[in-house]
Amino acid sequence: MKIFLLGLPGSGKTTLGKALAAALQMPFIDLDEVIAKEEGRSIQEIFKLHQEEHFRKLESRHLSTLCLSEEDFVMATGGGTPCFADNITVINQTGTSIFLDVAPRIISQRIQKSDLHTRPLFAQVQPDNLKDSIEFMRSQRMPYYRQAHLSVGPETSTDEIMTLLKMGNQR
Repeated sequence: MKIFLLGLPGSGKTTLGKALAAALQMPFIDLDEVIAKEEGRSIQEIFKLHQEEHFRKLESRHLSTLCLSEEDFVMATGGGTPCFADNITVINQTGTSIFLDVAPRIISQRIQKSDLHTRPLFAQVQPDNLKDSIEFMRSQRMPYYRQAHLSVGPETSTDEIMTLLKMGNQR
């Protein structure tokens, strides 16, 4: 079983992914970490040196490679991963996708507690404009996120997700 967590930056994909992987006794993969390791550069450096289009090509290539593996895993995708190339189709054909539907207000609060410079798409955004930027990004990406097999809120526990996964596999 391959499980893909989708959602905006700051929605909690990595945190939930690690907990879900531990509960399911499966490896956890952070797609951004895989890209950074394989490319020998941070995501911020890739964006700065080569721009977003180049990053999206790398992202699609690494996603496809991981999807072809025989290994089961829980993956935290990048926030934009399902929105570019044919990635949402690849994800949905390979495993179960779960959209973490978190309100822009909550994401804004979370991101403001972190270093904005580590988030390339928000690095140039003024803190006062962050929530509006997140709302705009969400509106652009929702058609892709809505294609996820499951959608959960920010308070959904790993136990609840595991129950949803079992129900989906019994159909």
